[in-house]
Amino acid sequence: MRAITRPLSAFVDHLPDLNDVAGGDGMLFVRDGVGLAARGVAARVAIDDAVDLLASIDHDSTVDDAAPLALGNVPFIPGADGSLIVPEVVVVKRHDQAWVTAIDGADVATALAARPDPLPSSASWAIESIVDEEVYLRAVTAARDAVRGGELTKAVIARPIRVSSTTPIDVHAVIRRLKASFGSSYRYSIDGFVGASPELLVEVDGAVVRSHPLAGTTRRSGDVDTDRRLAEELQASEKNQIEHRVVIDDVHDRLLPWASYLDWEPEPSIVKVANVQHLGTRMEGMLSQPGPTVVELVRALCPTPALGGHPRDAAIELIRSVEGFERGRYGGTVGWVDANGDGTWAVAIRCAEFSDDRRSARLVAGGGIVADSEPLAELAETQAKFQAMLSAIVRP
Repeated sequence: MRAITRPLSAFVDHLPDLNDVAGGDGMLFVRDGVGLAARGVAARVAIDDAVDLLASIDHDSTVDDAAPLALGNVPFIPGADGSLIVPEVVVVKRHDQAWVTAIDGADVATALAARPDPLPSSASWAIESIVDEEVYLRAVTAARDAVRGGELTKAVIARPIRVSSTTPIDVHAVIRRLKASFGSSYRYSIDGFVGASPELLVEVDGAVVRSHPLAGTTRRSGDVDTDRRLAEELQASEKNQIEHRVVIDDVHDRLLPWASYLDWEPEPSIVKVANVQHLGTRMEGMLSQPGPTVVELVRALCPTPALGGHPRDAAIELIRSVEGFERGRYGGTVGWVDANGDGTWAVAIRCAEFSDDRRSARLVAGGGIVADSEPLAELAETQAKFQAMLSAIVRP
């Protein structure tokens, strides 16, 4: 393969919205206007082979630091196969520059052509639980009892729902709504997998490594004073602090062997998104050189205890025995890697998996279970988390 990279200004005289470049049938990974949008499939590659393939591409570039890249996801189960897409055309926007990379002479003009705005439409909708509520409540109880019995420190229990429409769901409209409500989250749309994740699993930028684990959740009410009180209660909650500390310690311990140093916030801060607020702790460090690729770190970290539990193997064994469904892409990670091994990967939450005909989507939400967890409270937490995608999809 041969790639050509040129500044975006060589093709257009304005910066296009990445959501509109992706549209309903392209690919997107963006946060706060920074990221990438892509169209077409030049190749699919196993994630563990991606950096070698990208490095083998003959690359003609007039943009410093630009490199061929691939994007995709890794499923929840550790070591599961994951494939990435090398796009035919990708538009990359950073804070200070933007460029386009085309593979094997792909048509850049068509990829950048304006797409019509999504049209308002109405439909009849149905929302159904894929797993019975009682199955979920028993699973939470089993996880809580395992923690109380000393078998686990934490386990994350999730439940799926299905949203169905009488007309095809416009993915372009969905990602636009996610931009309006969740612009500071990592928004993605790849192979029918669409979401807005507030959680950074890992980012590698040269020698710099970053992570921003989240664990511990409360709702948002829309009232400033009420939300402040809820945030204070979240920070004071022993249950949520325990859940959060398990995640932070695990991510730290898995990153530390790769790092010459690793720093983190002394106390978790509040991370607010449109519908909920979380406890979060930022980490940043320098990788020992020669350093690992971001793919190697993805394999080391995924899934974190924020989506699996601790100890990892025991928690995942319990999850698979009691949840009553296969998670697939939910709870894994989604992102991109380039030929240098750099990249950004978010935890695959607040997501929907659309059917091929776009008439239905599977949504999954979960929460961390510790000794003080109460099943009905956990059910309410999943309902709050579902609102992120439901509000972007459902238009009656």
